[in-house]
Amino acid sequence: MENQTYFLSQNLALLLIIAVSLIFALIGILYSKKHRGLSNYLTAGRNVGTMSLTTSLVASALGAWILFGPASAATWGGIGAVIGYSLGTAFPMIALIFFGTKIRKLFPTGITLTEFIHYKFGKNLFKLILILSIFYMFIFLCAEMTAVSMLINYISGTPLWLTATLVIVTTLIYTLYGGLRASILTDNLQFFIVIILLFVSLYYLFFLNSVNFSFETVQTNARHLLSIKYIPNYTAGLTFFIAVAATNLFHQGNWQRVFAAKNNEVLKKSLLFSFIIIIPIVFLVGVSGIIAISIDTKINPDLAFFSILLKEKKEFLSVLIIVLAVSLTVSTVDTLVNAISSLVIVDAKRIFQGLDSKNFLGVSKILITFLSLISLIIASKGYSILYLFLLADLLCCAAVFTVFYGFYQRKFVEKNAMISILLGLFLGLLLFPSTDFSRSILVGILLPFDLFPQIVSSSLLFWSFLLATVGPAIAIISYDSFKR
Repeated sequence: MENQTYFLSQNLALLLIIAVSLIFALIGILYSKKHRGLSNYLTAGRNVGTMSLTTSLVASALGAWILFGPASAATWGGIGAVIGYSLGTAFPMIALIFFGTKIRKLFPTGITLTEFIHYKFGKNLFKLILILSIFYMFIFLCAEMTAVSMLINYISGTPLWLTATLVIVTTLIYTLYGGLRASILTDNLQFFIVIILLFVSLYYLFFLNSVNFSFETVQTNARHLLSIKYIPNYTAGLTFFIAVAATNLFHQGNWQRVFAAKNNEVLKKSLLFSFIIIIPIVFLVGVSGIIAISIDTKINPDLAFFSILLKEKKEFLSVLIIVLAVSLTVSTVDTLVNAISSLVIVDAKRIFQGLDSKNFLGVSKILITFLSLISLIIASKGYSILYLFLLADLLCCAAVFTVFYGFYQRKFVEKNAMISILLGLFLGLLLFPSTDFSRSILVGILLPFDLFPQIVSSSLLFWSFLLATVGPAIAIISYDSFKR
């Protein structure tokens, strides 16, 4: 009975997971033997060229989430959500051209964003951003493990815990051994694998599978998702742009690569190329969600991309999707593991004084192993962690303007910065929707729905992120602390 719902045998799926994961692990370990030392572990010797940096940035940014998130958002947020997701994912690459080059100039020996915050702003804001960054990346880790586990379970019936265990264990083996140097090398390989497999998938989806859908089908069954009069096209688009862009600016994996670049020219080119590559990939995967909902209005939004691609249950496409998903997951997970590890090694000594970086190298590996174990448990349960992911996004949105605007100010009062961030969190949480997205603390709990216009009560997530982002911006600009 179960076999009738699966596209691939469980044994073949397991073989693919093990083979792909082990190949990356072996390559990472063998390469890392020639590049030992803390400098290679944290910043790859600060000698990464344009090609390697570009492919690493793209591979790290495009996790397994791109096979779920953009298409799922498109089923209700329309073309606006697709555009917002695409630009939000790519925008940090442009922002880092300015922020990254500035910090490299002011702090040439830097490794993490948070150590610069400690140097520039003070210990309290440093601690807040450090906690925020680790929390966000841990949620990201859980999301990746859950996504790949649920996808392979959907295709082959493989138990969630088994997929999660195989992927996380093999990734930890080479990442904790080789650090950023190993991660960048495997990212280079994963980039080309991902690009080729995504191209094949999208070619099949949009060209070889045209008999199953057409633009007329979308116009007939999902016209509103393309309409300029459909409000969620705007609210969803802005929400995803703000959320994704803000959180990625606090992603330590990106900052490691900023400091690993050979020079500023290499950094600028790599970030620009990454921006150009990321936008069309996320956009095209997102558009598949609009197509899927136009064909079947009862489709599971999270599986929108796969519902079309695997419609004819062709085995080679199932194999392709598994290889693609595992490659995407490993490239993102090794980045997250490295990023969290570097934060512990570099920044923990500012909290626990008296120990050097070598002491914290072991501590970081223990912490990563512990967090990975928790992510395994979460992934094995199959929980939907979108809600927690959005909460992590909200925290980043409340801090993004204050932190990065402060980079360009000579005079900065840490107390005012903390107040502005807490204000953003307070405003955002007041309107942050409940787990069923039907109400919030302010709308529907403290005050009745009738007091609010429909544009507010029906778009709580949008207003939550908007207030969390704009509130601190208004507050911090009004402070006298930025006056010379």
